[in-house]
Amino acid sequence: MSDHDLPLPRRDLARRFEAVRRHTLTLAEPLSAEDQAAQSMPDASPAKWHQAHTSWFFEALLLRPHLPGYRPLDESFHFLFNSYYEGLGPRHPRPQRGLLTRPSLDEVRAYRRHVDTHIRQLIDSCTDAVWAAIAPTLELGLHHEQQHQELLLTDALHLLSCHPWRPALIDAPPAPIAAGTSEWLCHDGGLVEIGRDVHQRNAAETGFAFDNEGPRHRVWLEPFEIASRLVTCGDFQRFIDDGGYREPRWWLSDGWATVQQQGWKAPLYWVADGDDAGRDDSADGSGSRWSVFGLHGLRPMDPAAPVMQLSFYEATAFAEWAGARLPSEPEWEAASALPGMAQLADQAWQWTRSAYHPYPGFRPLDGAASEYNGKFMVGQLVLRGGSLATPPGHTRPTYRNFFPPAARWQFTGLRLARDARPRTETPA
Repeated sequence: MSDHDLPLPRRDLARRFEAVRRHTLTLAEPLSAEDQAAQSMPDASPAKWHQAHTSWFFEALLLRPHLPGYRPLDESFHFLFNSYYEGLGPRHPRPQRGLLTRPSLDEVRAYRRHVDTHIRQLIDSCTDAVWAAIAPTLELGLHHEQQHQELLLTDALHLLSCHPWRPALIDAPPAPIAAGTSEWLCHDGGLVEIGRDVHQRNAAETGFAFDNEGPRHRVWLEPFEIASRLVTCGDFQRFIDDGGYREPRWWLSDGWATVQQQGWKAPLYWVADGDDAGRDDSADGSGSRWSVFGLHGLRPMDPAAPVMQLSFYEATAFAEWAGARLPSEPEWEAASALPGMAQLADQAWQWTRSAYHPYPGFRPLDGAASEYNGKFMVGQLVLRGGSLATPPGHTRPTYRNFFPPAARWQFTGLRLARDARPRTETPA
């Protein structure tokens, strides 16, 4: 067995399993049982469902096939909490997850305990050969649960935004944003390598990666410049005040049609002063003073904070208005190593101008996990980085997030890029 075929040590993975599972419950704790059962839109899921589905993943992909004599707590859960795995059978419709008033939250928590107990049993009792086979799936399940931890927060935030009280999910003031000046950083372009060799472990590439992050391959880049920091709320307010949501020339055709259809005039959770009382004096939002709803409740807009809850359409419109563009996916990854790059993964996911498609030589995972990423490689755009809702340690420069262009309930923002400006020679 070569070094890159060795599974992760059992003790290390067992500790990580306990920590990740515990963190999910911690994130859900501020939500009432009623909060955790509700679904605010078809694209969001109840917090209760996220907790059940992540347990379903371990049960369906590990316990059922690999733990002899395993008996599910409830056979109906296999149908209720499947998400999109066609190979594992039918499932409850996604838009109707909020109608699952049963099982109760207490029963879902009992389901989690049942699965956790048997995962511990599987880790402790399986042979070395079985461990080598299941450890990659167990590790995938932990990163899958971390993805759902972020979704739990973003979906709960959307739910709470629909309530007239706009209650805070986190009962504490947000951490202050360090003000800073964004600068243009230069990248010389050329032949660069991006991605990961995800089907092997070796000394050069340690740590986990999803299958869609590979294979590592070469890409040619023309010289470009990229902003050192994310676009701020203050920057975006200037776009609004300049009539950005009224002027079709900044928008892609589909984006402009969406603006008209949905009546957008600001990022999703921006609230114009007086709007709650029906006293918004500006029909288009220009000239308004704003508050922003977030995990810490409704607070006055901080001009220095990165703008979030933007669709791809809004990000491209702002970039066009600013005389710039969005970076491509390879540009973003190549630039992530530049000195001076800030706010890479701790504030907002960053839209790129790249469609979500397979890298050259892409090969999905084997078995049921083959449905994890590849089947979604159509009609979506890539985001890079991470957000304030992303679990610590979950991201890396090669991570590929993806959403359809109109999605804006996630912590999504933008970083500007542009083609390199011609360099002028200094006279002798």
